[in-house]
Amino acid sequence: MSSAIASINYWAVLVAAVASFIVGGLWYSPAMFHRSWMHAAGLNEAQLQNASMGMIFGVAFLLMLVAAFVLAMFLGPTADLAFGVTAGLMVGIAWVATAFGVVYLFERRPLRLFWINAGYQAVVYALMGAILGAWH
Repeated sequence: MSSAIASINYWAVLVAAVASFIVGGLWYSPAMFHRSWMHAAGLNEAQLQNASMGMIFGVAFLLMLVAAFVLAMFLGPTADLAFGVTAGLMVGIAWVATAFGVVYLFERRPLRLFWINAGYQAVVYALMGAILGAWH
């Protein structure tokens, strides 16, 4: 087994994935960007109510577990808080947000939707990097 995988703190990976849901719950809540996100995404309350939320949240959580695990491998065994935050922020901005940007351009999605979703990713990856970097 590689040293990167052997050195992973699986509790930190789990906490990082849970943290992404806590931030998402706040980020997409009525207190922050719910209405603006819903409008920019072309959704309404009825569509949100009719969704299979158990499946959506379950799969989203599994995906965030994968993301946190791979970020932990990327950070490596010697990461600290500062490197974790910086690397996480750069992953969120330079990899995830730019990938969203390319897709959003071709799909002609609203710029507002990009800023909301890209901002969430930048914050979440910085937070996950902080958790993973600080908690060995």
